[in-house]
Amino acid sequence: MLTVLIIILGLMVFEIVSSVDNAIVNAHVLKTMSVKWRKIFLFWGILTAVFIIRGLLPLTVVWLSVPEIGFVGAFRAAIEGSPQFAQLLAERKGIILIGAGVFLLLLYLHWLFLEKKDPYFVPDKLIKPQHGVWFFAFTAILLVVLLYLARTSIYLMIAAAIGNALFFIIYGFREQAAKQEELLQSQTTNLSDFSKLMYLEILDASFSFDGVLGAFAFTTSIPLIFLGNGIGALVVRQLTLMGIEKVTQYKWLKNGAMTSIGILGFLMIAKSFGVHIPEYLPTFTTIGLVGLTFWESHKLLKKNHIIFETKR
Repeated sequence: MLTVLIIILGLMVFEIVSSVDNAIVNAHVLKTMSVKWRKIFLFWGILTAVFIIRGLLPLTVVWLSVPEIGFVGAFRAAIEGSPQFAQLLAERKGIILIGAGVFLLLLYLHWLFLEKKDPYFVPDKLIKPQHGVWFFAFTAILLVVLLYLARTSIYLMIAAAIGNALFFIIYGFREQAAKQEELLQSQTTNLSDFSKLMYLEILDASFSFDGVLGAFAFTTSIPLIFLGNGIGALVVRQLTLMGIEKVTQYKWLKNGAMTSIGILGFLMIAKSFGVHIPEYLPTFTTIGLVGLTFWESHKLLKKNHIIFETKR
């Protein structure tokens, strides 16, 4: 029971920190929509993002790793806790882990090499945005190395390649989404609230990949993933309503979130090659890094507030 609670806690924290960027976009676009359509988005967002995507996506990942039992069979086995299914999934776990691990590691490296940030950890300070050209060289070399290490299993090789391809497909979509965000925030745009709703729903689905694939670092249990990620997604929806801008004031919080994503990706890849990783390590890593950067950011906010009040 303690292990289950630790896993659910880790899933919740990971889902929340990996969804902050999505929540920021949602909050900005929602400001340009009528109250009626905001309520529609929040209702349908919970239905689709929490129940459908975070229920079907992990199940689909599991089914693809054990396709011989079929999608319906995977669903029934996952819910009923079939021992035969658990054994089969344990044998194929490496396929899920290496694909999801590559995706998460690339997500972290993209942030590290290409995105603007306030440095906190040593890698953040060493690698500057002008080093961005090395991201593509580094990721290409990384894929070649992983394919060589996985050469004894065609399934591991394919899974690693799929994780790499999935990242760049979603990366391309988000690049286009970022360009559309300014248009959607404009009060002069001719786009209807319905069009904005569809945009946010699709964007929600793309961001769901981060949380769902990362969840496999904690467990391969579909019910636990659904429960942990679902609660985390509900918390993010509440943060959106309360004003996500408050979260963005925490200077180094994203550093903790992205660094934990990178470490989880590395742990998943290592585990796919048979390295023993304690069940509690992903949760402790995520909570530790996010907690540290949250506390340091909070102290900085408090210090700046005191200085501001003194000057006044």
